[in-house]
Amino acid sequence: MAAGAPAERPRPVLTPPARRSPGFLYKMAAPSGRSDRRLWAALVPAALLCLAARAAEEPSTADFDVRPGGEVHSFSRSLGDYTCTFTYSAQGGTNEQWQMNIGVSEDNLLFSCSVWRPQGKSYLFFTQFKAEVKGAKIEYAMAYSQAAVGGQSDIPLKQEEFEITETTVSHREGKFRFELSKLMIVAKTPRDEL
Repeated sequence: MAAGAPAERPRPVLTPPARRSPGFLYKMAAPSGRSDRRLWAALVPAALLCLAARAAEEPSTADFDVRPGGEVHSFSRSLGDYTCTFTYSAQGGTNEQWQMNIGVSEDNLLFSCSVWRPQGKSYLFFTQFKAEVKGAKIEYAMAYSQAAVGGQSDIPLKQEEFEITETTVSHREGKFRFELSKLMIVAKTPRDEL
């Protein structure tokens, strides 16, 4: 380079799209309109669940009966270091067949647990419910009064009806309207905090 000549600027290094930060991708892909934001809010949890469904360990699905009678019952499943427990009390009707699905993502960063009635709407009167994960911290959770089947859509509970902590999703005393058909949880595993 000749004396007095301007120094060459270093060329910016462009990373492939897969290496960009999630914040960058969110800003680039996030819809901007008010109704678009609601759509985006629905798509993010769905994407998290899809990631969690790509399991490193074989996902586990188990059928169990939700029994009315007013007694507190629990059902648990474990996969590796992670456990999901559904505890409830219900009244009315007869036993209903429900399912619990659990899985761990391929990268071991997410643990998912869903508890639901495959036939859609439950006709039981739930007096309480709680889903608890062990070995991971909840990143996203939602409770529904109706599960999507046969052209029907999921109908979420109102936010005031349930509460979410680091490890549980449970009814909110005095606010819960006694209808439950589905719970979904996506939790971050400790490997994500390294």
